[in-house]
Amino acid sequence: MNGDTYVIKKNLSGILPHAQLDIELTERCNNSCIHCSINLPAGDKISSSRELDTDGWKNILRQAADLGFMTVRITGGEPLLRHDFSELYIFARLLGLKVLLFTNARLITSQIADMLADTPPLEYIEVSVYGMKKESYEAVTGVPGSYAGFRNGIQSLLDRKIPFVVKGALLPPNKNETREFKEWAATIPWMEGTPPVCSMFFDLRVRRDSALRNSIIYKLRVSPDEAIMILTEHPESYRREMAEFFDRFASPSNDRLFTCGIGPACVDAYGTLQPCMALRLPDLTYDLKKGSLKEALTSVFPRMREMRAENPLYLERCARCFLKPMCDQCPAKSWSEHGTLDTPVEYFCKIAHSQALFLGLIKKGEEAWMVRDSEERIKDYLQKSR
Repeated sequence: MNGDTYVIKKNLSGILPHAQLDIELTERCNNSCIHCSINLPAGDKISSSRELDTDGWKNILRQAADLGFMTVRITGGEPLLRHDFSELYIFARLLGLKVLLFTNARLITSQIADMLADTPPLEYIEVSVYGMKKESYEAVTGVPGSYAGFRNGIQSLLDRKIPFVVKGALLPPNKNETREFKEWAATIPWMEGTPPVCSMFFDLRVRRDSALRNSIIYKLRVSPDEAIMILTEHPESYRREMAEFFDRFASPSNDRLFTCGIGPACVDAYGTLQPCMALRLPDLTYDLKKGSLKEALTSVFPRMREMRAENPLYLERCARCFLKPMCDQCPAKSWSEHGTLDTPVEYFCKIAHSQALFLGLIKKGEEAWMVRDSEERIKDYLQKSR
């Protein structure tokens, strides 16, 4: 199929919150990464038996194309674990959908690579990288032989000139390989001189299914001081980027819960639509096996846009804080951390305050929600950054 033949369809009735639909083909993964918020074992029979079947996924993809979605992001777990991955991929492309594939690359065989070369996804594949050496990589994944599989998959993409980018996760086993990772990433033709994204503020288990796993993830997160050192490696560039951010997104704080725009909408492995990949609150989901994608988008999302915080601590702090646009606090984070939508997450609050202190937006010991001249401070910061 020619890469230029995809069809951009017209959005119906303005119901799309985004032009991209996320589909999580499986929660199962062939890695067992220490920081992962969703993964289940590759051979998990209970999860596998519950997963949406091939026809079910095709029905959802067809609905997405009819509604005007232009891109489908296929993720997991590891989506290539599905025996029908190739069939679903080709089906999506024949519908005119661009495909954004998230993968660890371990299962990119020559056959899969040939398919991706013959039928381009039209979006860069995103490959997660967990270390530059066998020892560090497998200390993260917990799977012997996983490093070799990752390297083979990467080579298959390079050999066929299939566009891809890489992203990392800053973890104790690989923290001393940051420079090597960036230098290697710079050799990938499609990185275009852009340094790879590297996660370090890891989400807890989005299904709230393991206190033990959560305790491990807590310990893997960088401290606010470490975060600032990493974020401000190039301080002037960081200040300029943050000035651009505030120029675009600074706005008065309020008690609205969903200030993110909501989405992209995500369909989980079992055919349930949810607001995003991280928010699994049952009250905000819709079973697509019992209804249509259009019905889900018209019933769930409008209701969410009107939701307001009720937690007194949130109203006292987050609803008054001028750092809210730069803070990772959101209903999804609150849900995974506390089981509510409006409980402040102290970790993300501290990260935002550390950034603001570096930028001179607050003083040491000052709480951002107590600041009364925030507009003047932002204006002054923007003027100094020009």
